[in-house]
Amino acid sequence: MPTVSPPSPVAPERWGDALAGAWAGAWTAVAAGPAALVAMAALGAAKPGVALPAAVLLGGGGIFLLRRLRRGIEGQALAAAPAAAATDRAPPFATILENLPEPLMVIAAEEADDLTGRRFVFANGAARERFRIREGALLVTAVRSPQVLEAVDESLFGGLERTVEWTGVGSQGRDWTAHSRPLGRDDRGSQLALLVLRDETDVRRTERTRADFLANASHELRTPLASLSGFIETLRGHAKEDPGARDKFLGIMQAQAERMSRLIDDLMSLSRIELNEHIAPAGRVDLAMAAEDVIDALAPQARDKAVTFDSILPPRGAAVVEGDRDQIVQVIQNLVDNAIKYTPKEGVVRVEIFPGLTAGTASAARDPAAARLSLLTPDLSDRDERYAGLRVSDKGPGIAREHLPRLTERFYRVEGQKSGERQGTGLGLAIVKHIINRHHGGLHVESLQGEGTTFGVYLPMAKSLPQKDLATADGATPGGVVKLS
Repeated sequence: MPTVSPPSPVAPERWGDALAGAWAGAWTAVAAGPAALVAMAALGAAKPGVALPAAVLLGGGGIFLLRRLRRGIEGQALAAAPAAAATDRAPPFATILENLPEPLMVIAAEEADDLTGRRFVFANGAARERFRIREGALLVTAVRSPQVLEAVDESLFGGLERTVEWTGVGSQGRDWTAHSRPLGRDDRGSQLALLVLRDETDVRRTERTRADFLANASHELRTPLASLSGFIETLRGHAKEDPGARDKFLGIMQAQAERMSRLIDDLMSLSRIELNEHIAPAGRVDLAMAAEDVIDALAPQARDKAVTFDSILPPRGAAVVEGDRDQIVQVIQNLVDNAIKYTPKEGVVRVEIFPGLTAGTASAARDPAAARLSLLTPDLSDRDERYAGLRVSDKGPGIAREHLPRLTERFYRVEGQKSGERQGTGLGLAIVKHIINRHHGGLHVESLQGEGTTFGVYLPMAKSLPQKDLATADGATPGGVVKLS
């Protein structure tokens, strides 16, 4: 028995055409068949008794066919309507990929030997913003890690999935976990691979901070704890009835306890700063006003040591920078506090602020004879960026050239130098460096043994300030400065 194939489904957009065609065919069957039979009967080619009933049957069959076709097409329309509605409600996958917070890229390549032929065919918004990717850009222009490039090649031409770790370059280099996966070939025959980057900076930083704390804090706390334990044992022993020895030992114990308190405070401060180092500050700070507040706060300490301030500050509002005020005040305070410690009695500490400088001018050497080192350099993505520079100079013993690279290490102190009655924790400059790094600024040091040391800081100025408020000459002392004594 012959089989009949069911009619092919009609696409939703062609329902109108199909219905019109069905109507036309049915009416042709209804009209053409009976008309032919009636004409044959009239011409004597067929008997009227046979032709007329056949014409009636043929017309009825055409009407029946019309109804069947119409019900069939309408049934297809009703069945396809939910599917079409479901398609309209389908998630916008392109929009989802575009708005993922993690960088996602698709790389295409034709030849394994063509190392410069790996190009981006897709990059979502996070990838374009982080790596400045343009359409059709080469992979090596955005990612220069040999491990990541090798992982992508293994996915492109080896069909392998790879996961590697990568630390980006720059003053605020981030830690990434890179996942690569093969995607096969596209219509043009190019090999495709998916590259997804996950930001692990905060996790790794927390791990390093915890490890550094355990290693360094245990070492730094061991000495004062041993001292306290020894004096307590002495006071409970033969010095128990000696008032003079008791007062002396209690004074030393108090100094050691205060040292541990300062150490813990600095460690907690450094930990908080490191955790927020990659979060850009949103406030604004008048650098001159912040310096005035620090000078007023440290004036009693300077008087106790007979140290005077020589401050050269611009008018208020001329050196406004983008930043966290509390942290910038902490930077100035740490630098001025160090300068007071290392300046001999009746010495001078100079505090200078110059707005409207380029990065090159702000970091330029002032004394050709001094040893100089840049401790932190910002990523100079904008050559037109203007900075406000802060310089704090002392008249202390100076620092030998070989010690300069280690000044911002935690707990590092230059051997052979005493900081007076107040002993430092060795964390002040480490705190300064991390704060300046968060603010996308720079830090440098100049020192000449026997003549003193100068620490320089420069921070980006607030963008919305009118240019007329900025200094007009790089490297020159800005006009209208206020000199405080």
